[in-house]
Amino acid sequence: MDLYLTGKTVVVTASSKGLGRAVAEQLAAEGAHLLLCSRNEDSVKETVEDIRRKYKVKVEAMAVDLSEPADIDRLVTYADDHFGRVDALVCNSGGPPSGSFLSFDDAAWEKAFTGNLMSVVRLIRGFHPKLKEHGGRIVTIASTSVKTPIPGLVLSNTFRTGVLGLMKTLSQELAADQILLNTVCPGRIMTDRIVELDSAKAEREQITMEEVQETMVRDIPLGRYGEPHELASIAAYLLSPRNSYMTGSVFYVDGGAVKSL
Repeated sequence: MDLYLTGKTVVVTASSKGLGRAVAEQLAAEGAHLLLCSRNEDSVKETVEDIRRKYKVKVEAMAVDLSEPADIDRLVTYADDHFGRVDALVCNSGGPPSGSFLSFDDAAWEKAFTGNLMSVVRLIRGFHPKLKEHGGRIVTIASTSVKTPIPGLVLSNTFRTGVLGLMKTLSQELAADQILLNTVCPGRIMTDRIVELDSAKAEREQITMEEVQETMVRDIPLGRYGEPHELASIAAYLLSPRNSYMTGSVFYVDGGAVKSL
């Protein structure tokens, strides 16, 4: 299926690796031009070179700290200067650290709030003028914790759910601008983030990584962890003109792990 993304411009944040990079590659395979960013400049530049070589599309990159408002402003300005238009936006960010409620002080809460919720607020507010010119698409990457809180991830459980509330609200407020907003929620997708969480769980419980993963897989009906490209495919569709009537929705890419209706 042609997603009609050829020549469209998409901004993808936190895209040097993991789910962000997988989404960027899927979009490039569909012919989209890309503006990528990451806190690690060397890493995102390497990603840009790989994507240019493979897909022959226009790709630019910036070093951006999503917790810094000035960096988001620079990203918006760069997009305007180098592309002139923005058709879609992917709001992705690294997850906050694992831990229980009593293990975090105010500074940890404020950092997670700024990096995982306010970054989405600022990105959408910054790119809104460009997105409304052509009826844009926005996808945020959250977590299945918005449906079922994950033990030991109180910061993620709190702020990812806040993002979901924001997206549902904006799907109504920005409908007049023909901007469609949806949320994609990964389950156990094999990325560095999942390896980090599994490793922390193994250390806490004094068991091996293999034992952690065996336990996790028992709760996944499809019997395995997902791969980044499996999430990237649904994200690309939601970001494309092919998606013309879905907004304010939540899509779980989790192998059936979320059991609730």
